[in-house]
Amino acid sequence: MEQVVAQLLQELGEGVVTPGEAVPERYWNDWAGLEPVPPAALVRPATTAEVSVCLRICNDHRRGVVPQGGLTGLAGGARPEGGAVALSLERLAGVEEIDPATATMTLRAGTVLETAQAAAEEAGFLLPLDLGARGSCQIGGNLATNAGGNRVVRFGMARDMVLGLEAVLADGTVLCGLNRLLKNNAGFDLKQLFIGSEGVLGVITRAVLRLQPRPRSRAVAFCGLRGFAEVVALLERARGGLGGQLSAFEAMWPGFYDLLTGRLAHLRAPLAGRHGMYLLLEAQGYDPAHDGARFEGFLEGLFTEGLVEDAVLARSEADIRDLWAVRDAVAEFPQILGRHVNFDIGMVIGVMDDYVRACEPRLAARFPGIRAVFFGHVADGNIHVVTDVPEGVRPQEIEAEVYDLVRRFRGTVSAEHGIGTIKKPYLGHVRSPEEIALMRRLKRSLDPRGILNPGKVIDP
Repeated sequence: MEQVVAQLLQELGEGVVTPGEAVPERYWNDWAGLEPVPPAALVRPATTAEVSVCLRICNDHRRGVVPQGGLTGLAGGARPEGGAVALSLERLAGVEEIDPATATMTLRAGTVLETAQAAAEEAGFLLPLDLGARGSCQIGGNLATNAGGNRVVRFGMARDMVLGLEAVLADGTVLCGLNRLLKNNAGFDLKQLFIGSEGVLGVITRAVLRLQPRPRSRAVAFCGLRGFAEVVALLERARGGLGGQLSAFEAMWPGFYDLLTGRLAHLRAPLAGRHGMYLLLEAQGYDPAHDGARFEGFLEGLFTEGLVEDAVLARSEADIRDLWAVRDAVAEFPQILGRHVNFDIGMVIGVMDDYVRACEPRLAARFPGIRAVFFGHVADGNIHVVTDVPEGVRPQEIEAEVYDLVRRFRGTVSAEHGIGTIKKPYLGHVRSPEEIALMRRLKRSLDPRGILNPGKVIDP
């Protein structure tokens, strides 16, 4: 390793390379809650060429490289295991161009999502990708994990916003595919190899993203419903009644709502009574003179049909922030639950409530005293489960129960957070042996020495 660090220092310099003993602790881990691991060295390139040099050197010496973005991942994908070099993209940041004619943004991988959103808004556009970690997560990490977030119901996953990518292969080869054409069927769509592959096939360095017109109106309501059947019926109405304006559909089971509104003094409960389900509904449009009345009319119709028992409608930006605060309070789980486990699962909408009703008693029987809460985007098939970890229980024991039930319901163990190391043992719950074998063939083809994010997603 000393030889590797010496060559990295020689070709990249002290401003880019930090030897292992001097690497700050923030680069030892991501948000997954695993034991921190100090990397053998930290490389912080400011250009694609420097990324290429780093990978070439590490590949020559068969030294593992772990790409790191904003370190907000929840699957252990950015944890530098096995004496690997940490490759932080944080200095490879900035918006290079916004093209109004094609409605595209070209930017570097280390650009913080919130920075990219602000640049798009200043130019009169909307970058639809939106996550709770928007102030810390980076575009490269968002694309490497195919991030989802709050707007998937309207705009799709991160993958759906990408027109072109630049990526660096394990041997340092730079693939510059910064396509800006909406229609381009010239051969294989190579960018899809890297989107969602969590850095095991290549390192994303730049991207071309599609932008949308900036909405001119926003309407938000927080609803109480009798049960999940009403949530499904309301979703059907919203797709027809709001059409393309439907931008968020966030469902919360009572345990989630009661825990957060009951334990957080600063959080105002939007509704006075108790309900079987809670729903945050948002519509964004382009006709501020009429959109508000249209949304109110839609909401009144829900009462008439008996789909909603109670609701509060936001009348100001402050109201919107307050209503969203209930859903966004997930950041307070460490304070409320202490040691806990996050699950990001997906399944068809029709069986979601059946899963919840099966999961709660199963966990309670296996781990007496455990507290589990359920919430999620729902309209895109995504549920989040959060549990505390009772004394004497290992998180892996809880994971085994949750994911075994996911397999029974034919869902996925990862809807938007990736596989990393935490979910790797459960990949076979979702993917067939033939699919996993093909993933391994792709890995061997693009990274024959296995240096890229070793130990993540799939074994060699």
